Amino acid sequence: MALQKRDREFRLPKISYLDFKYIEMDRVLTGLFERLEHSGLPSVFRDKRELTVEKFVDDIIEAQQKFIGFAAHRDLVSRWVETHLMDIVNRGKRNAKVAGPRPLHGYTYRFRNPKHSRDYGAAQHLYQMLHHARRQSGHHAIEHLKAFFFDGFNKVTRELDESAVTDIETATLLHFLSQRKDAADTRSGSERFPPLCIGSADLLAEDVQRLLFYKPYMPRSVMVEYLKLLLSFHLALYHLRLVKLLPIWQRRQSGDPLCLDATCPMKPREICAPQGDCPYQIGLFVDLTGKVGSAPALLAEQSADGYFRRIPSFIRAYFTARKLDEFSEHLVRRGKVIRPLHQPLSVGELFGLQGEQFTEEREKFFGERLSGMLESLADDAAGLDAEINALTKMGLPDFETYIEILVSLRGAFHRQYIVQSFDATMQKNRPGALLAQQRAKNAPRRFVLDSRLLEVLLQIAVLRPGGDQSYHTGEMRIDDLLTFLRERYGLYIDQLPSGEGFGIPSIDDRKALRTNVQAFTGRLREIGFYRDLSDAYVTQTVIPRYRIAESREGAPA
Repeated sequence: MALQKRDREFRLPKISYLDFKYIEMDRVLTGLFERLEHSGLPSVFRDKRELTVEKFVDDIIEAQQKFIGFAAHRDLVSRWVETHLMDIVNRGKRNAKVAGPRPLHGYTYRFRNPKHSRDYGAAQHLYQMLHHARRQSGHHAIEHLKAFFFDGFNKVTRELDESAVTDIETATLLHFLSQRKDAADTRSGSERFPPLCIGSADLLAEDVQRLLFYKPYMPRSVMVEYLKLLLSFHLALYHLRLVKLLPIWQRRQSGDPLCLDATCPMKPREICAPQGDCPYQIGLFVDLTGKVGSAPALLAEQSADGYFRRIPSFIRAYFTARKLDEFSEHLVRRGKVIRPLHQPLSVGELFGLQGEQFTEEREKFFGERLSGMLESLADDAAGLDAEINALTKMGLPDFETYIEILVSLRGAFHRQYIVQSFDATMQKNRPGALLAQQRAKNAPRRFVLDSRLLEVLLQIAVLRPGGDQSYHTGEMRIDDLLTFLRERYGLYIDQLPSGEGFGIPSIDDRKALRTNVQAFTGRLREIGFYRDLSDAYVTQTVIPRYRIAESREGAPA
């Protein structure tokens, strides 16, 4: 059935900049680079050439002074560029295209092909989360990201600083930097809506700063991979929280005063209970055994199913907010709602337009929308189907009927893409996964904690806040680590998350939890973070891979 464009509109940046699609974190990081360079704005290129592997190899061969001897081995150079330097769309297929270089340095965004390097709003969402994080933590994180990713190139002399570059891939890309020019695109992308959950932004900013504190201690390529996993992880956590939060706001017809900047209880620098008494904390039971059908895996499947079953109510709330946003513009034009200049209504205020005081205006506005939509659907060759016809006869107010019809017609479409988006941000079945699914039709998804993601979180866990923006490493007991993962990120390993569809643990559940903890300690031993001096539980500790003394001061430069 054909719907008008105004009815199909779904995306609302006030809720999330993310256009729910399958994303690749290499392209998200590349998109974040241009926003770091231009203070949140996208870029526009003066050179419209499309980058190809062949063209890049030609440039390398021509640069004889820098790349001596490369011309004699063109085939090897081509394979090296394609496999190590370039992010390829449809790799190995006839329609393969270069999306851009791998995100090894901040200025790699200048070489990307925008048509094939879309991040679907994820980069803008991450930047705005950092930009709005409280107590300047986000601004510190942005500066630290810029210092890390944009080092090795002097903006004044336009020359490469050889002493700052540690790998040939980055040096190769920076050598051709002067060939591509760009500028900030001030005509688009200037909207700056704060995140609905400011605490999630604080947590992201704090984790980025903690991870970048290891900059002097670990290889650049390792840090880049860590950051990609961390950013993807936080994208997933934020939107899982929205799936829980948004329907509640829609039902209560307002936002939550506890979610305002001044009242949000999140304190990510605190060791104990960093989320405070936040009512929207998520709880994910993660399987550490890696065995499909095991008792912990079945509990992790139940946990994942609970969140994915929330998606339809999330879609309904999202549609409600989007259409109320359009209604709010109508009210402002008619002088029925007064708002400060250039200050749009917040999502909580949009849900407030469901109140009785706006009933008459709301029914007039959506009555016209409903009539137009039904007329458009009736003109379709198939006419109104039985479900839509039944919805029109339920006697609901026009606004509710309009939303229910939209959900009926478009709900399955949006659910498919939201699931794909979660699969991508949770790195399903990939290194660093938070989600796994057996490769079989209709196989259930389950929450997991892959070794690479665990390694990233461990690097953050063993850091202790010191003075102003300083940290030091320290050992942790296993039970303290389990508490850290549970209270900071909502990752449950030795307990069942309360309020997430689980009852009081049975004997079989407790046995599964013990199995999961045993698998967890085995995973720690495999990646080299575990030490047990005896069988006593209190002597089983997590040891830092990089030891940083408490006397070290200052954030990473």
